[in-house]
Amino acid sequence: MISYQQLLNDLQDEPALAPWLELLPTQIATGLSIERFGDLPDWLEALESMPVPTATQLELNSRVAIGGEQDCDESTLQALRASLEKLIPWRKGPYFVHGIHIDTEWRSDWKWDRVLPHLAPLENRLVLDVGCGNGYHGWRMLGAGARRVIGIDPSPRFVVQFEMIRRLTGDFPMTVLPVGIEAVPENLRAFDTVFSMGVFYHRRSPMDHLRELKETLRPGGQLVLETLVIEGKTGDVLVPEGRYAKMNNVWFLPSPDTMISWLKKNGFKNPRVVDICPTTNEEQRSTEWMRFLSLPDFLDPHNPSLTDEGHPAPIRAVFLAEA
Repeated sequence: MISYQQLLNDLQDEPALAPWLELLPTQIATGLSIERFGDLPDWLEALESMPVPTATQLELNSRVAIGGEQDCDESTLQALRASLEKLIPWRKGPYFVHGIHIDTEWRSDWKWDRVLPHLAPLENRLVLDVGCGNGYHGWRMLGAGARRVIGIDPSPRFVVQFEMIRRLTGDFPMTVLPVGIEAVPENLRAFDTVFSMGVFYHRRSPMDHLRELKETLRPGGQLVLETLVIEGKTGDVLVPEGRYAKMNNVWFLPSPDTMISWLKKNGFKNPRVVDICPTTNEEQRSTEWMRFLSLPDFLDPHNPSLTDEGHPAPIRAVFLAEA
């Protein structure tokens, strides 16, 4: 099983998180309820059966690389790969684990490289990563000097994937909690930096999401928001009536100027766009670690500038603002 006791102990030294600390045991139990998630026992079995070789080296700065092939024999390496493969699909990464290249659907390292140069320094910061998936970016945040990273994601598969990587890396001040942003108490105002990357367009109410994000930040804390956008002027928004790139849970794709307007309306200071980048088939694609359909299958085969439904193909923008 996954134990959060060390986190609960550590958070007693974070007074700003006290309102959340008393709620977390119940939230964690609900988020990892076997009654709610029928596949969870199989994933936990894979976790518990996974060998944990001692890593003689660890890299979190330029990539996430744990140990090397020399740290374990061939049978251990095969057993490790088998355990990791039981959690397929792996969507965020890549990870390099004792010579095993977990070639994930997303080249999340490319996104991180676009975001990092624009951030307020993460050194000694308390960070919240909303919708963190398996926690890839959190490891890179630690590599950039964050004091503690708390990721939240309601998918238990991603939580178990993170726990696999955590056990292989050792004891670091990083956690992925099996909850959504709704679990964070209102007006917590605790975090120095809050990331919401690839979440905004999945939210039914964009204004509520921006309010929730703002309430997690201490005064002067920085929001890092990455989302799908469209080209256009202030006020332009795409609200797909059906699917977008074959996703049925996409609600609002604003123009960059519209997003800046929304951030201002919610009280954020100095909102700005720092990067705009089309998503390419090299950045998001199927691999042996994510064997389902991916971006190349979601676009118009005759016109890749459009989605399968005829909408503009994915463009992602990074916004920064302060609370």
